[in-house]
Amino acid sequence: MESVKKIKYTITLKYFFIILLSSTLLAISAKLKIPFYPVPMTMQTFVVLLIGVCFGWKLGAGIISFYLLEGIIGLPVFSGSPEKGSGIAYFVGPTMGYLLGFVFAAMLCGFLKFNKNILFNFLKLVLSVSIIYILGVIWLGTLIGWDKPLLNLGVKPFLLAELFKIGLLSIIITLFNQKLLDLKKWV
Repeated sequence: MESVKKIKYTITLKYFFIILLSSTLLAISAKLKIPFYPVPMTMQTFVVLLIGVCFGWKLGAGIISFYLLEGIIGLPVFSGSPEKGSGIAYFVGPTMGYLLGFVFAAMLCGFLKFNKNILFNFLKLVLSVSIIYILGVIWLGTLIGWDKPLLNLGVKPFLLAELFKIGLLSIIITLFNQKLLDLKKWV
């Protein structure tokens, strides 16, 4: 009985460490601004998709949810915080749909099977990141009005950067496919 408790404690500690480390990495990726055209690029969606690929849909959703909870309670983990506000007020602002989309994108990435075919990996990542933009535009339209040019405001400026990040992640997944599968088995 004692050994079972010890194993459960070890597993819990392992998941806590993975969630804490991954949400920290996601917060750092939100703060890094890389000069890009037409808007500066963060590596946030790259890390969201990578979390899903590495840890699967359940743990991926848990990590992203923990990250969102950190931001909601006021920790400056979001891209525009604390400069543009923080906490629940920032969360329910124009980016809420995108932030919620992170959970579903990580889940889809964790659910999909990636392999040595770079084209299929690229398409799966495009599908996953599309969820972020679909939910983002839906929330943006609800918030600012459906009569606004929502795709021009909420998608178009980010397309080139997303293609770059998805291309880079496709290469990484294809090259390190077996290592990523081994990591998924470990957790």
